[in-house]
Amino acid sequence: MNPWPNRLAIGSLLTLLFLCLAWELWLAPLRAGGSTLALKGIPLLFPLFGLLRGTRYTHQWTSLLALPYIAEGAVRAVLDTKLSQALAFAEIALALALFGSCLAYARISAPSRTRQS
Repeated sequence: MNPWPNRLAIGSLLTLLFLCLAWELWLAPLRAGGSTLALKGIPLLFPLFGLLRGTRYTHQWTSLLALPYIAEGAVRAVLDTKLSQALAFAEIALALALFGSCLAYARISAPSRTRQS
């Protein structure tokens, strides 16, 4: 079973991970040559295999993992300018997609919904 919320969660997680790395290493780092803020992408690696397997519990806690990325994107969308501000809006959109798709998958894969009568 691999419904669309699971595929969306995997896609948004991988895209958010790539965005975090590209943003802080090449596109608009805080310091020239890259920033250690790129390490913020590391927590996104932890749920990857659980999402690929379609584990309900992983989707549940990954939805909580998306919240700091929404907050960071909101702060940087207000404080940064130009390219960094656009990247912040992209981070917000991807983190919201991750949040919503994880919740949707957790809901449709609930034991009460999958039980056969």
